[in-house]
Amino acid sequence: MKKQILIKTKSKKCKIVIENGSINTYLKSELRTDSKKFIIIDSKVSKKIDKIIKNKKNVFLVTVKGSEKLKSISSYWKIISKLLQKKIDRSSTLISIGGGTVGDLCGFISNTILRGVKFSLIPTTLLSQVDSSIGGKNGINSKYGKNLIGTFYQPDIVIIDPTILRSLPLKQLRTGYAEIVKYALINDKNFFIWLKKNLKDILLLKKNQLNYAILKSIKIKEKYVINDEKEKLVNSSSRAMLNFGHTFGHALELINKYHSNLTHGEAISIGMILAAKISYRMKNIRRSELDDIIYHFKQAGLPYSTKSVINNKLYKAISADKKNTNNKINLILLKKVGEAYYKRGLNITELKNLIN
Repeated sequence: MKKQILIKTKSKKCKIVIENGSINTYLKSELRTDSKKFIIIDSKVSKKIDKIIKNKKNVFLVTVKGSEKLKSISSYWKIISKLLQKKIDRSSTLISIGGGTVGDLCGFISNTILRGVKFSLIPTTLLSQVDSSIGGKNGINSKYGKNLIGTFYQPDIVIIDPTILRSLPLKQLRTGYAEIVKYALINDKNFFIWLKKNLKDILLLKKNQLNYAILKSIKIKEKYVINDEKEKLVNSSSRAMLNFGHTFGHALELINKYHSNLTHGEAISIGMILAAKISYRMKNIRRSELDDIIYHFKQAGLPYSTKSVINNKLYKAISADKKNTNNKINLILLKKVGEAYYKRGLNITELKNLIN
C-alpha cells in the first residue's frame, strides 16, 4: 500500500513516498522528461537500475562506494567537477541512490552546485530510509569531526522502497533499527512497547511490521523538522532531540576513524545506552527502565556494553561535538521513556562523574 507524507518547512515542501517497487516506478517516470538527470549511485545497488537507464538520453551516471570516507572534500570536488564537465544546469535533476553517506554528500552537492538544483533522494538502507533521508541535513566530514561541513537543503522528493532492503545483511538492518528505537525512546513510549513485540518481524522484513516502523519513524521525525528545521531551538521541541545518543556515537566513529567494523547504528546504540545511563544517574528514569532499554538492545543484537569505550580519546572527541557551546557540552537525555530533553552546559569533569 502506498503512503505519502508531505513535509512542509519554511524553505520547501518535500514529498515522501513509501511503496514497494517505487524505485522502478519513479525512475521510469522521471526519465521520460527531457531535462538532464545526474544519478549518483552506490556501487552496491547500481545493477538494479541498469535496465531502466539503458540507452536513455540526457542521463549521466556516477558510481561511488558508500562509506563515511566518501563524505570528504576530495569526493565532493571530484563529483562536482564531473557534473560541471557534463554541463549540469538549473533545470537538471540530481538523483541520489544509496545509503546515508551517499545521500549526505549528494544533498550537499545539489545545494551548492549552481546555488541549488532539483534533488531527488532514493535511500536504499533501513538507516537512511528512517533517518538521514528525512529532514534535509547534509554534509561531509573532516578530521575535526563528523558532519562539520554542510547545509540544510530539503530534497524535492524522497522515494522509499522497502523491497530494496532484502539485499541487506542483518548487520545493516540492525544499524537502521537502532535509529528506529531512538524515535521511540525520545518521543513515543507506546511505539517502544510495540517495537519490543515486533522486533523479530521487523528484522525479518515482514511487510506490515516493517512498513509501519518506517512510517512511524518518519512521522516522529517530521514533528521536529517542521518545528525546528535548522536546529535553532533549545527546548523539547528542538530538532536536537533527534541527536539522542549521537554525541557519544559520533565521537566513537571519529576515534575509530570511520572504519566499517563499527557501523553508524552500532556507535549510536552505544551512545544511547550511555545517554540512558546518565539519565538514570540524574534520577530521570528508573533502574527498571534502564534495564528494559539495555535488554531490548541486547535482543536486537545491538552493542549495549560501554565499559571498553570510555577513555580520554572519547572525551576529547566529545568536546569537538558541533552541538557544544562556549566549551560546554550539551546532551540530549531522557526525562522518561518516550520523552527527551536538552541538558546544557556540562563540563568534562561533570560528564566524567556522571558516566563513571
